Amino acid sequence: MIPMTHKDPARSLGSRIKEKLNGWIRLIFSDRNSRNLFLFLLLNLSFAFVELSYGIWTNSLGLISDSFHMFFDCTGLVAGLAASVITRWRANDKFSYGYVRAEVLAGFVNGLFLLFIAFFIMSEAVERAIEPPEVKHERLFIVSVLGLLVNLVGIYAFQHGHGHSHGGGGSHGHSHGGGGHSHPHSHGGFSDPHSHSHDSGDITGSDSQIMKGVFLHILADTLGSVGVIISAVMMQMFGWMIADPICSMFIAILIALSVLALIKESVLILMQRQPAALDVALPQCYQKVMQLAGVYSVQEPHFWTLCSDVYVGALKLEVSRASDPKYIVSHTHMIFAAVGVKQLYVQLDYANM
Repeated sequence: MIPMTHKDPARSLGSRIKEKLNGWIRLIFSDRNSRNLFLFLLLNLSFAFVELSYGIWTNSLGLISDSFHMFFDCTGLVAGLAASVITRWRANDKFSYGYVRAEVLAGFVNGLFLLFIAFFIMSEAVERAIEPPEVKHERLFIVSVLGLLVNLVGIYAFQHGHGHSHGGGGSHGHSHGGGGHSHPHSHGGFSDPHSHSHDSGDITGSDSQIMKGVFLHILADTLGSVGVIISAVMMQMFGWMIADPICSMFIAILIALSVLALIKESVLILMQRQPAALDVALPQCYQKVMQLAGVYSVQEPHFWTLCSDVYVGALKLEVSRASDPKYIVSHTHMIFAAVGVKQLYVQLDYANM
């Protein structure tokens, strides 16, 4: 009897882990972009090991640095996959918005990692440029061409998926009346023929930070492979051993440039900056709201990005006591829904006049 009591918990733990993994795999394969991410991750990881082995064998920093870039691209792909699973977790009392911000955090952390590796490669390249080592360039060409083909597969897969998005779930709005002890509530949003509904949990669409980052990294990888091929040709034809560290510098710069935009975007979202896409539209929306019957002023407007292309806002309206709160709230929602604000919180303050 004793052996059975020890086996059962182990068996149940194993089955729970297996169940969880199966659930994650089902989630990954249920979405076109996350499926592409997973398959390209396997291809990228396999070739990164091949490239690293050949880089050590040929003593090529260009190839070694490109393999490290591919490894760190794999961390970006893993972050994307993790985010695609985490963002689908249900909202709860503690995380009322759900877990969609995992996308932003994944993009930010991935960007920092890539900047670190770019700095490391650049410092090594400078050292090698001062004293160029002997490189077995005749072995570089085949692996470099294979690396280019792997990255071209990635570019095709993700560019082909560009513009592909998954809709679902409507926006939902809340309105809270303030002022004279009146608290009208509205849930479910307001339909508007000009507004588009998206599920806030869809972070694997073509506009997501993860997909932008992945595509930029693969593009930088592709150009890096081209750089390694050029350096191999130069070393073979002209005996220019300095071409290898120059190629590494080129790859390091490409890595840094590919992630700067992603890091900047992530930081602005985490700092709660007003969505840049709405910089022109929001003042126009305020003007339209001011023109509604009974609205005196728009006060304390706050708008922020929850995750890719999901905007949330809150504002206070000073209104006449004779005004119709339902009319004001519904039309305010429609005005902001037309420019892409998914959730809007409206507070009404009744003027003392």
